[in-house]
Amino acid sequence: MEADRVIRALSALAQEHRLAAFRLLVQAGERGVAAGVLAEKLDVPPSSMSFHLAQLANAGLITQRRESRSIIYSADYAAMNCLMGFLTENCCGGVSCSEDAACLPSPERKSA
Repeated sequence: MEADRVIRALSALAQEHRLAAFRLLVQAGERGVAAGVLAEKLDVPPSSMSFHLAQLANAGLITQRRESRSIIYSADYAAMNCLMGFLTENCCGGVSCSEDAACLPSPERKSA
């Protein structure tokens, strides 16, 4: 994955409503979610939700399709996996990581 695409994806996710919408789309699976349902679940005005979804689509993180009068949005799992792969490409200095420890803070790191 190229750096400019990674930057666009991370920039799109660096906003509370977009991150929440993306997480809901990931949970929804391939069936996706209508824009109006996302707006309702996140308590965001529909026009704002459209803006946020456009940002996620521009970053290549989601896809859209029309079903009747609704636009259904879905997470682009290939793009998500590429982003995760880019972020973890050199994880743990080549030592195998355990999934259980992946979210735990490192004991060597001190918080500021």
